[in-house]
Amino acid sequence: MAAQTEESDTSREQTKAEQDVDQVRQRAVRDQQRLDSGAVTSPKDLENLQREIVSLAKRQGDLEDVVLEIMERRESAQERVAELTGRVSSVQAKIDDATARRDAAFESLDGEAASVTKEREVISASVPADLLKLYDKLRAQQGGVGAARLYQRRCEGCHIELNITELNDVRSAPRDTVVRCENCRRILVRTSDSGL
Repeated sequence: MAAQTEESDTSREQTKAEQDVDQVRQRAVRDQQRLDSGAVTSPKDLENLQREIVSLAKRQGDLEDVVLEIMERRESAQERVAELTGRVSSVQAKIDDATARRDAAFESLDGEAASVTKEREVISASVPADLLKLYDKLRAQQGGVGAARLYQRRCEGCHIELNITELNDVRSAPRDTVVRCENCRRILVRTSDSGL
């Protein structure tokens, strides 16, 4: 944005400076025509007119130098605009790519969520209603995880190892009894890796 503003500003400066050069040039041409026409006969007026023509020539040279300096600045600004435009295009392409990948990931996750939801509906139909109610309550309280695997004497919900008394209680409980972690209160899922 700053480079575009600079390019626009230098363009206006260049136009103004070129107009100034043109005005000085036209005035010098008029004065030279007056001098060449012989209309000025007074020696003092002739001397003043010649001095003005020399002064205008110097002024024109100075203004042309200003125009060249402005043109160089404008060219530099145009190069920066082109470079930044290229960078913006590159960044926009990366943004578009990331957006497309994000959208594809969301679509995949939505499909996976739908599949898991269907699978949960099928499984929950075979779970006793009171156990399902307990699980849903715990899941709401525990950030979406109502049951955790007991792995090598450790609850994978809170990652705390059960003490010997708790392990003995779990070990002696019938397989169809619901056991819970004393620390996080999640339902413990017993497996062959539970360390019982």
